[in-house]
Amino acid sequence: MRPSIFSCLREALVAQVKNITIVLKPKVTSEFESILPNLASWLHRRKKTVFFLSKEKERLTKLFKGDLKNINFVEEKNLHDNTDLIITMGGDGTLIGVSRNVKKSSPPIFGVNMGHLGFITEFSKVEFFDQLEETLRGNYKLTTLSLYQVEVFKKGKVIFKGNFLNDLVINNNQISRMLTLSVESEGEHIYNLSGDGLIISSPIGSTAYSLAAGGPIINPKVNAITMTPICAHSLTHRPLVIPDNTSVTIKAAKPDEMIKLTLDGQQAFVISSQETVRVTKKKSLNVRLIKNTDRTYFRTLKEKFTHGMRDTK
Repeated sequence: MRPSIFSCLREALVAQVKNITIVLKPKVTSEFESILPNLASWLHRRKKTVFFLSKEKERLTKLFKGDLKNINFVEEKNLHDNTDLIITMGGDGTLIGVSRNVKKSSPPIFGVNMGHLGFITEFSKVEFFDQLEETLRGNYKLTTLSLYQVEVFKKGKVIFKGNFLNDLVINNNQISRMLTLSVESEGEHIYNLSGDGLIISSPIGSTAYSLAAGGPIINPKVNAITMTPICAHSLTHRPLVIPDNTSVTIKAAKPDEMIKLTLDGQQAFVISSQETVRVTKKKSLNVRLIKNTDRTYFRTLKEKFTHGMRDTK
C-alpha cells in the first residue's frame, strides 16, 4: 500500500525537526533547576540535538552540574540559521527578543511561559511536554505575526535600523520634560503632538504599553498599527488606528530636542531634532509561532485582564 501524500508530508516535517535551540530568560537560574535538565534529557531521548546560546555556558554549568556532554552551543548571531525549532523559556519578553532578529529562513518558535500568564508565550511550564511531543510529530499549527522596521535618517542617510514586534516608544531623553513631535503618514502631516511621547504599536502589542496609555485593543488578525499619545497636552489628541501598509514619519517639532526611541522595551536609540524616524511594516519577514490549539485569542485576553483581580465575594 502506497503512503498518502499527507503521511509523506508529515514524515518530512518530523524529519526536519532535528536541531532544537533553547533560549532562556536572562539572569535567572533557580526557576530552571529542575525543568531544564529534564527537558534536555527528554529531547536527547528523542534523538534531538540540543543547542543553547554560547553566552549561557556559565549558567548551564551550574544547572547541569558540570555535565554538558549532550549540550551544544551556537552564537546568538547564528541563532536563526542553525536550528529547526526554537524553544523560548521565560515570558513574552524572552520570545520578543528572539523574534526581533528573525530571518526569512527562521524556524518556528515554541514559547514556554515560566510565570503565570503570557500573551504570546502560549504554553505553560507545567503542561508543555505533551504539546511539544505533538509538535515534534508534526502535529502543530502556526500563528504568523508581522515585524515592523524602524529607520532613522540623517541628511538622507540611514544611521540606525531596528525591528519591533510589540511597540516603538518615542519620548524625551531628558527627565520629566514634555516634547513636541511632528507626525506624518505617507507624506501627509497628521498632527503636532505635545506631551510625554508617542507609542506606535502592532496589533499584538496593543495589549501592552499602548493599552495602559488609553489605546484600543486590536485583534492580531487586523492589519493595522496604532499611534497612542502618552499624556498628551491636549484633549483632542486621541489614539489613531491606521493601515499597516502605510509608513509613519516622526521628528522633533522643536530644535535642540533629544528624543529616545525604545523598541519592545529592549533596545534604545537617541536621536536629535535633525534626524527623522520612519516606521514601516516588514512585508517579507514574519515571526512564526507554534500555536497552542487549546487556547484562543479571546480566552487569553479574558484571562490576562482578570488575572490578579481580587475576589469580591
